Amino acid sequence: QVQLVESGGGLVQAGGSLRLSCAASGRIFSINDMGWYRQAPGKQRELVAAITNGGSTNYADSVKGRFTISRDNAKNTVYLQMNSLKPEDTAVYYCNAYIISWRTSGSDYWGQGTQVTVSS
Repeated sequence: QVQLVESGGGLVQAGGSLRLSCAASGRIFSINDMGWYRQAPGKQRELVAAITNGGSTNYADSVKGRFTISRDNAKNTVYLQMNSLKPEDTAVYYCNAYIISWRTSGSDYWGQGTQVTVSS
């Protein structure tokens, strides 16, 4: 069994910063692409940022220049540094990873979600 555990969410004022972390645990052989998604009330889940195993990144237009995704392969962890936060960034943030476990094929995994609330 593999699981992703998120941390770092919370309440912050507009213009502030937060850093989200997502650590994968279990019988992990390797991790391919990793990413962060968010879902605001009444809206569909959207991709915020993604990073490949080779370090290539992709960002939603709404967060470019403010958010930075990174990963530490030795720790099986992906991070999302969020700066200059805006109220419209308020959402539940989910990490995602495609993970290959020992003696099994790869599978898509999701974190439990962490609430980020940005006040005016």
